[in-house]
Amino acid sequence: MRISFLHTIENNRQVFEHAATEMGLRPDDLRHAVRADLREAVERVGTFDSDTQAQTRGCLLELASNADAVVLTCATLGPIADEIGYGPVPFVRADAALAVTAAEAAQGGGKIAVLCAAEGAIESNRKLFTRYAQERSASVEIIHVPQVWALLRSGEMDACFAAIASATKEAYAAGASVVAFAHPWMAQAADLASKASEGKRPLDSAHAALNAVMQRVN
Repeated sequence: MRISFLHTIENNRQVFEHAATEMGLRPDDLRHAVRADLREAVERVGTFDSDTQAQTRGCLLELASNADAVVLTCATLGPIADEIGYGPVPFVRADAALAVTAAEAAQGGGKIAVLCAAEGAIESNRKLFTRYAQERSASVEIIHVPQVWALLRSGEMDACFAAIASATKEAYAAGASVVAFAHPWMAQAADLASKASEGKRPLDSAHAALNAVMQRVN
């Protein structure tokens, strides 16, 4: 199975490659494109202009030309994948795949705690997770962890992952039945978070997106 990825953060490439290997996919079948400029253009303007839309759409379609599925790992660009809809191959939004997985795990009255490091992503995650959670009678709480974002930006990765693990433990202790990581790069703290939470493993978008691909392609 050939899978292409569009990233806007270089570190996410390693995250998705690691998840793919864990799931038995061959590294040689993965193709990555990193376009930080697309995300930066949206953040700079505050919305999609026609040029950024066209570039994103073109990049996704180009990646689809030699793949069985395309995964968009950047939530900021998600609306473009939605616009393409059913293209030549399945287009999977990693953030939407995570929201669906979390809602399914918490259905029937469970509580989903979403750890979100970037303040600018809080409302978009709230809307996305709530949309799927409501369909399954689950509730959503967005937990802002600004210290995690600060540590990431300063390159203090051990402290960053420790802070994610601590926030995960606190979320479970506060009654969450499911904890989800809003950002793909947070998956690197999943093992540490699971140990801190007595074996309860948080959900991450890399595994969720690849599971969605395998369901849609097979």
